[in-house]
Amino acid sequence: MTDGENKTYTIYIVSDSTGETAATMIRAALVQYSTKEINIIRCKNVRTEAQAEAVIEECFERRGMLAYTVASSQLRNKIREIASGKGIPYFDLLGPLLNTLDTFFGEHSEAHVGALRAVDERYFKRIEAIEYTVKHDDGKTFAELDKADIVLVGISRTSKTPLSIFLSHKGWKVANVPMVLDTPLPEELFKIDQRRIVGLIIDMDSLQRIRKSRLEKFGQDPGGEYASMAHIAKEIEYAEKIFKQNRRWPVFNVTERALEENASEIVRIIAARLGLPDSVIF
Repeated sequence: MTDGENKTYTIYIVSDSTGETAATMIRAALVQYSTKEINIIRCKNVRTEAQAEAVIEECFERRGMLAYTVASSQLRNKIREIASGKGIPYFDLLGPLLNTLDTFFGEHSEAHVGALRAVDERYFKRIEAIEYTVKHDDGKTFAELDKADIVLVGISRTSKTPLSIFLSHKGWKVANVPMVLDTPLPEELFKIDQRRIVGLIIDMDSLQRIRKSRLEKFGQDPGGEYASMAHIAKEIEYAEKIFKQNRRWPVFNVTERALEENASEIVRIIAARLGLPDSVIF
């Protein structure tokens, strides 16, 4: 039996965000080692030295290799120091790129400490917003609904998910709650700050066209109830009834409008209601 045969190798991926980019890079390289049994462990949202130390210790105990993508130069240096001290094979996937950019631009990013910290804060805020928004898409959960910056409410195919994801990439934590015909909205919705809730509406012709197109895309019958004008009319009537009962919610018509335009208008509305500065509007 040759050395390494039947051995399982472990690679730890450490990231201050999702680690998806690092995982993609590692898997691309591992194509060259298809005969090896390799276990990849992705450690997400590692942003403190204590978190990094815990992961590196586990990597050491399992005799693994370490790859990391971390924006903070201080944390990168700490990871390198600890891994080197323990004799762990490691590779910084982001640091060399930043060093090359420093050379290319003729300046050191560390020279702008305040700016770097501000960039890091915006970066982490955006990551947290995206994670929150994905978790709270289409009524998946109503836990921590009070932590949402914006809550979108509307019937199916009123752009709730696309708007939520777009806004999350701008740093807004967004939850979206579907309206289902003759089904009461969740109680949690009425316990949060009502100024953060925005209703979405669309005209019947546009909605029918969107729903039929979606059904056809997935090879389903576009002539069913979901895309029928009679059913759509009932859904819109039901939504308008709820909106009238909750007049504190501004209702936004998304018909034939670009996603970016709708998102910008929603932010403007929320900012005005909450007294936020104009700088938040994009």
